[in-house]
Amino acid sequence: MVVARSIALKAVNTASLWGLNRSRFGGLPKVQTVRALSTIMSPPSKAVVYEHHGPPDSVTRMIELPPVEVQENQVCVKMLAAPINPSDINRIEGVYPVRPQVPAVGGYEGVGEVYSVGSAVKGLSPGDLVSPSPPSSGTWQTYVVKDHDTWHKISKDSPIEYAATVTVNPLTALRMLEDFTTLSTGDSIVQNGATSIVGQCVIQLARYRGIHSINIIRDRAGSDEVKERLKALGADEVFTESQLEVKNVKSLLSNIPEPALGLNCVGGHAASLVLKFLRQGGTMVTYGGMSKKPVTVSTSSFIFKDLSLRGFWLQKWLSADKAKECRDMVDYLLRLAQERKLKYEMELVPFDKFHSALEKALGKHGSQPKQVIKF
Repeated sequence: MVVARSIALKAVNTASLWGLNRSRFGGLPKVQTVRALSTIMSPPSKAVVYEHHGPPDSVTRMIELPPVEVQENQVCVKMLAAPINPSDINRIEGVYPVRPQVPAVGGYEGVGEVYSVGSAVKGLSPGDLVSPSPPSSGTWQTYVVKDHDTWHKISKDSPIEYAATVTVNPLTALRMLEDFTTLSTGDSIVQNGATSIVGQCVIQLARYRGIHSINIIRDRAGSDEVKERLKALGADEVFTESQLEVKNVKSLLSNIPEPALGLNCVGGHAASLVLKFLRQGGTMVTYGGMSKKPVTVSTSSFIFKDLSLRGFWLQKWLSADKAKECRDMVDYLLRLAQERKLKYEMELVPFDKFHSALEKALGKHGSQPKQVIKF
């Protein structure tokens, strides 16, 4: 008991040094003095933290966090893998609309293994594979302690790298295909940003449902190889932006019907190209703005084509009491990944090489696969 108490008191002192509490630092529970021999404590944890907003490669650092008490309704999870997503970067920069208070632990999705459970937890046991669903801040650390209802138990046969990344990008692709218009076998969609993870998932999910995809990529060196990779995933047509500088882009299509749905994650001119393809009464959904340029629409597109412009933000969708639906879709997407019907390129990077992975995620080394931290 004396040893346990001294460990706990040491943890308290360290936590005080860093100003940790439950509402800050990515939701980590505060350390409490050991009250009984049965108290469950997490192991110490290594974490990537930021104490203020700014450039991620400048404001993030790796530190050691002390053990914390696992309360009766909580679960301690040993993290196995977590990605570096663009939204993670935006949260650190302080420009994302929803972000944790600083200081905070980075990361928003991932996968881990149950290490220990509180006395009142039912349905989860040590060794279970789990992911935070809906996603939850603070996944860039070796051990995470959160309420039991944060965690979704997934099949142990799930590929770890897909289990770590399925909840943000693939789920975005799935929702956009289902939420804005009714698509039937033989219909088509058009999208820019086709090389992104969302774009790759759109191609594969569309093909799985018998829906054609028309894909727009930026002009770049090696664009022919990029086209072949996307067609191998199931893309019907892939065009560079310069190829679409024609009067009637629809003349470039062979037996593909005019698309009812367009997806835009770039903005600017690339968004206008999506609009050119849409059929009468079609809908363009914007879910990103990588070019940082506005979406510009001609008056005639509204008057004569009756086009609709919509937006999609996964965070808002998840906040609408969608936990069960989210988990059902995660299971569905993981089954597709396990069957190799859904795949995308990732690079697994050891946690101690985090800042090397961060540089790649920031685009400092050109186009790179999705960076996934392996703990």
